[in-house]
Amino acid sequence: MASQDHSYRVGETKGRTEEKTNQVMSNIGDKAQAARDKAQQTAQAAKDKTQQTAQAARDKTQHTTQAAKDKAQETAQAVKEKSEENSGAAREKGSEMGQNTKEKAQAGKENTGGFLQQAGEKVKGVAQGASEAVKNTLGIGQNDEDKEHYNPRNY
Repeated sequence: MASQDHSYRVGETKGRTEEKTNQVMSNIGDKAQAARDKAQQTAQAAKDKTQQTAQAARDKTQHTTQAAKDKAQETAQAVKEKSEENSGAAREKGSEMGQNTKEKAQAGKENTGGFLQQAGEKVKGVAQGASEAVKNTLGIGQNDEDKEHYNPRNY
């Protein structure tokens, strides 16, 4: 009977060992599943965070791009307005300069005309004086006294 008793205890120990092994294996499986679930949750959280960060970066880039575009448009508009202003001022200045030049040319023309007339009268006076001098030298000139009595038929 000792043998039977021993067999019974061996069978009982074997049964308890199997039961314990099954419990440990179940616990390990549960813990492995929990670890897989935790890893999956962590990966999903990381993926979500990455997507949020990427979206924030896209939004910031879009905002920065729009701000740069707006600034470029403002600058272009300011340059256009300044160019138009300068162009108008240049046209005005050119018009003024043209008017001044026209007025100076007119004044110069009038001065030149007066000068030429004076010069012509002086030349005419000098020519008459020379003509009188030649006539007097040749003896055909007249004095003021002779002019009253001068008659070319008498000569």
